[in-house]
Amino acid sequence: MSRAPGRPTAAGVAGWPVAHSLSPTMMNAWLEAAGIPARYAAFEVSPDQFEQTARALPGLGVRGINITLPHKEAALALADAASETARRIGAANVLLTTAEGGLFADNTDVAGVRAALGEGGDAGAGPAVLIGAGGAARAALAVLAGTDREIRIVNRTPARARTLADAFGVDAVIYESAGAEALADAALIINATSLGMTGQPTLGIALDAAAPDALVFDMVYDPLETPLLAAARASGRRAVDGLAMLIGQARPSFEAFFGAAPPDIDIRARLVEELEARR
Repeated sequence: MSRAPGRPTAAGVAGWPVAHSLSPTMMNAWLEAAGIPARYAAFEVSPDQFEQTARALPGLGVRGINITLPHKEAALALADAASETARRIGAANVLLTTAEGGLFADNTDVAGVRAALGEGGDAGAGPAVLIGAGGAARAALAVLAGTDREIRIVNRTPARARTLADAFGVDAVIYESAGAEALADAALIINATSLGMTGQPTLGIALDAAAPDALVFDMVYDPLETPLLAAARASGRRAVDGLAMLIGQARPSFEAFFGAAPPDIDIRARLVEELEARR
């Protein structure tokens, strides 16, 4: 793939809605610290306008966009080419413009999951429990599928969980709820649902059934301390919040957009400050 030449001037994030996104805060902080004369903006795009908007990016001088809900599958479908990762996940969270005026789809959510799990430390070889079977769960399962550990998927619609497992060639054990049977001796627990977000119901997870030193990763970052993570820390288990994944997936996106790695600044502190300011 050949990419658009010259120094980039703009990039952004597209979603519906998108005002809640922390990506502009994060990317613009990196740009300022790096001294790169570019801007990163939020684009609120409805589903019926998404393809038209995406196709217009090359002509507008936009280097590329991150994609958030509900456009990730549509982004992959309309792209002229795509990375192997995006094809395997079945969705894209990055669209890059090319020198030929086309669009290249990629998915850095897998990198985000790996970064978050790496931050939490070694989770051992015990069972991994994935809660959810939606788009976010696909990135997590892409990472888990490369391991030899037992994988369990919790979803209230077992057929959907089985479809997800089959898509990645994983012989997962399926559960309808995160009870004691699903979490028995689990060494790794990943919440890939929105449950636990501000204003959303909490998860009824039988955390006590998991291994005492289990690693608990919640993709939610608002609130930063979800009920699941609070319970994990209170029980002495390790906890990783959604900001770890957000930052982890943003690093390769920044480099793809702006041609340089993000500068080494405390971006997490800046994002926590932003979250607190919004309350």
